[in-house]
Amino acid sequence: MMALHNTVDENIRPHADAELVSIADYVANKSLSSDLAYTTARYCLMDTLGCAILALQYPACTKLLGPIIPGTFVPVGARVPGTNFMLDPILAAFNIGAMVRWLDFNDTWLAAEWGHPSDNLGAILAVADYMSRKQLAEGKEPLVVKDVLSAMIKAHEIQGILALENGFNRLGFDHVILVKIASTAVAMHLLGGSREQIIDALSQAWLDGACLRTYRHAPNAGPRKSWAAGDATSRAVRLAWLTMQGEIGYPSVLSVKKWGFNDAILHGQSLRLARSFGTYVMENVLFKISFPAEFHAQTAVECAIQLHPHLNNKLDTIEKIELTTQESAVRIISKSGPLYNPADRDHCLQYMVAVALLHGNLKADYYEDDFANDPRIDQLRGKMTVQEDPQFSKDYLDPEKRSIANAIQIFFKDGTKTEKVMVEYPIGHRRRREEGIPLLYKKFEENMATHYPQERVREISALFHDQQALEKMAVNKLMDLLV
Repeated sequence: MMALHNTVDENIRPHADAELVSIADYVANKSLSSDLAYTTARYCLMDTLGCAILALQYPACTKLLGPIIPGTFVPVGARVPGTNFMLDPILAAFNIGAMVRWLDFNDTWLAAEWGHPSDNLGAILAVADYMSRKQLAEGKEPLVVKDVLSAMIKAHEIQGILALENGFNRLGFDHVILVKIASTAVAMHLLGGSREQIIDALSQAWLDGACLRTYRHAPNAGPRKSWAAGDATSRAVRLAWLTMQGEIGYPSVLSVKKWGFNDAILHGQSLRLARSFGTYVMENVLFKISFPAEFHAQTAVECAIQLHPHLNNKLDTIEKIELTTQESAVRIISKSGPLYNPADRDHCLQYMVAVALLHGNLKADYYEDDFANDPRIDQLRGKMTVQEDPQFSKDYLDPEKRSIANAIQIFFKDGTKTEKVMVEYPIGHRRRREEGIPLLYKKFEENMATHYPQERVREISALFHDQQALEKMAVNKLMDLLV
């Protein structure tokens, strides 16, 4: 007798997935008390704004900014730093997010998944500025910068904790999915959404699935990687906005069989939350202080700069250059062959090392076409070998270390060689934080000086030296200061 198969779906609305509930409870109800987290968030806000302002020097970025219809002005909206644009918060999030990420110079988090938690400032600043202006127009008190710092800490934590053991990159998907998730949660809260609405908005964000990493890798690396996070923050604000208008949630978006995120995207695996949400990520975030370079290469560039004096008039005498790195660097930024654009070059370990060996430095301009035409760069790239050190890879994933080690050694045709130079922790690492903070201020002031007069730079820098004054400042006043 033929077996009968059930052809009717059981249409009983389930409880919300536990991961949605954990994130929503954290955002809606968790009070924050870590002085270290708030201090680090201040540094992070400062650094991220500096990165955004520096991006205004690059037409490839600025051509993407502003209203969709030229001349459009939103009377109560959000400002875009360094411009005269006042936009709706959805479009402002794209603008700010694209500026923040354009030069690959803002903070970083490295785990099973990689990412840049300050990307979330696209959504946070746009929504916080809009809400401040809206509340003032209604005769209410505006949001203050401490609200921004709190949202930053929580967005960092959501993105970073999800990144610890969920490697979307290994499935071919991009890390900006985590920017969208974190930004959706905190944008919903800033807009005044309830815990239940945060759950609903988060389900909408997971419903979008994950986008491909194609634009980050050979042979397709291109400038989309510089605006992808801005796109994610804009989408997050859009989903939060729709939820505020009464759009329902989809409670088992992760766990439902066949149609859910776990089955459709994670091949049947479940999301893993490696630890509870607190302030861990902000306290341990990595700053890119010295070089606008993909973070897995930061210590390699430091090694190359140390070796720069050894190349004086000896370029033609080099036999080979051995680069030793971690598995993640091998997987995402080790490449040979032509490099077609700045986005291609700043994701090439060999290019970054070659430039640093030649010039003793690495700047954003060094990725541009005119600079990259120097034939010596490819000459050096051709002499390089790249290999993984298993210990580097192990320490990279060790939660007590989170090192990002690289080593370089140069061998000459006469049989001589340099010492093997190794740097385990980049200058922006928490283990080198004391050394790095004065340089972080220097980076910020130099970035701001590309766009503002010195008097304004001094005024803004002084504000970021004063935690209490900054925290009490209305968000709209900070954004007006950056016009």
